[in-house]
Amino acid sequence: MTTTPSATSGIADDSAELLPIATGARTRAALRTLIRPDRGRAILGLGVLVGATAVGLLVQPLLGRIVDIVADGRPADALTLPVVLLLVVAVVQGVTTTLGLTQVARLGETVLARLREQFIERALQLPADRLERAGAGDLTARVTGDVARVAEAVRSALPEMARSVLAIVLTLGAMALLDVRFLLAALLAVPVQALTARWYVTRAVTVYADQRVANGAQQQQLLETIGGAVTVRGHRLEEQHTEKSAARSRRAVELTMRSVHLVLGFYARLHIAEYIGLAAVLVTGFFLVRDGSVSIGTATAAALYFHSLFGPVNAALVLLDDAQSAAAGLARLVGVTDLKESAVRLPHHRTGSTSEAAVTVDAVSHAYGPGRTVLHEVALTLRAGEHVALVGTSGAGKSTLARLVAGVQQPTGGTVSVAEGKTAPSVVLVTQEVHVFTGTLADDLRLARPDATDADLRTALATVHALEWAEALPEGLATVVGEGGHRLDPARAQQLALARLVLADPPVAVLDEATAEAGSAGARTLERSAEAALAGRTALVVAHRLTQAVAADRIVVLEAGRVVESGTHDELRTADGPYAALWHAWSGSRAAPHL
Repeated sequence: MTTTPSATSGIADDSAELLPIATGARTRAALRTLIRPDRGRAILGLGVLVGATAVGLLVQPLLGRIVDIVADGRPADALTLPVVLLLVVAVVQGVTTTLGLTQVARLGETVLARLREQFIERALQLPADRLERAGAGDLTARVTGDVARVAEAVRSALPEMARSVLAIVLTLGAMALLDVRFLLAALLAVPVQALTARWYVTRAVTVYADQRVANGAQQQQLLETIGGAVTVRGHRLEEQHTEKSAARSRRAVELTMRSVHLVLGFYARLHIAEYIGLAAVLVTGFFLVRDGSVSIGTATAAALYFHSLFGPVNAALVLLDDAQSAAAGLARLVGVTDLKESAVRLPHHRTGSTSEAAVTVDAVSHAYGPGRTVLHEVALTLRAGEHVALVGTSGAGKSTLARLVAGVQQPTGGTVSVAEGKTAPSVVLVTQEVHVFTGTLADDLRLARPDATDADLRTALATVHALEWAEALPEGLATVVGEGGHRLDPARAQQLALARLVLADPPVAVLDEATAEAGSAGARTLERSAEAALAGRTALVVAHRLTQAVAADRIVVLEAGRVVESGTHDELRTADGPYAALWHAWSGSRAAPHL
């Protein structure tokens, strides 16, 4: 049985140590770094959008010109030129806007892809115990919900925001060219808009950040409740888990409703600002026309300019809603991608020469939290080519020690040293929980060695006695397996994992109950596959059955996180210790005990 941090599987830990969230300054800095390689595209896209917006601003003066022609009673043919120019403006603006938005969209997608890659790279490097402290829900919420929010912002909000801001700035400049007094009148709306934006942003940042955390906690609770359903029912914890799920759901709904009320108040304040500004421009136009300072057409153009700002201003301010939500998601993603190297590396797991020893475990201790120590100053040496079996009752610390040797976790004390091999990686871990990736069987195998030929794949499968059934699949190695494809039973999935081990060809292999899923019928076949995969390597095997221990060069017995025995099968059987007790129990029952 795999040792996990808690015996109460499925019970959510309210004190989970969530993965970090980047500060606003750090998020902006990370965004600049992501954009830097595509500065040229950013400048090009912005320049084209500026040109498109500037061309579009010719519409209002042309309409004002038409008003003046009509007001002066000029002949109808005088309208030809401004009408033709309006058509030209429409065509040119449409083409340039499309080109500019295309460049901005490409920039956004490129940056988003780069962010995804960095996030996945860092997430895969995180030590398993760090993920366990945070909970699967936190990472899952970031890689799904947060990525989706940022992607949505990149694909819709970012181009629209760029276009809106340019339209606002250039339109205000055009109003100033008509008459600076029109600009001053329009600016009466700014204080209300600024106060509205400030009111919204100060509340939205907290609300959306809390909402993402609440959604992560809700997802974590659901994952743990469903994943630990058997334990929950076995301990009669259904009511407790239902209450916890309901409480976290209520919190998520409460924050969602707060965000809805926030948006409604935001829109109401925006409408007030619009009508204040429009009224001011119309009144200003009335007095300027009466004084003869401007024509009716110019006043019309000014009013149209301000009215045209309704869309861009509202869009820019409304996009603050998406921007704040995306910013909260981006900060959570950057929080992971920006983890310092020391946070994702395993400083206690060293690779280097250790004389004749392939693996040296030196005074290693490990705890999953205060009062939850599972290993106590364990010392263990594996000689090159030696096969060592770890034996002990459930909870003795076997799986934890295996994970430390494999380097997927770091010890809280002591060091694990692995002799450097000629191939990478130096250590490969195979557990009873095997994932079959969606794709062809050949692609799944090549995850271990991308340059492997079809002949290499067949050799690896033959080594673990899996070639016959693999070639019998509907399309042989080209058969799609995994989710939505041909389903492999647990024994075959495990043989697939062992074939990956052969292809990776590490000097050290760690098997953590890798034959446990075979069942009694296929146990011997899978054990033969494991023996073949381990041939010529140093191996640490968490023994699921005593038959595995008998075949090992040496057996190490763990009890309560301590090494209590070490020796060959014959030595330990006659020593009348813990191993002998296990052996006698097996001999008496004629069935291998579950270790």
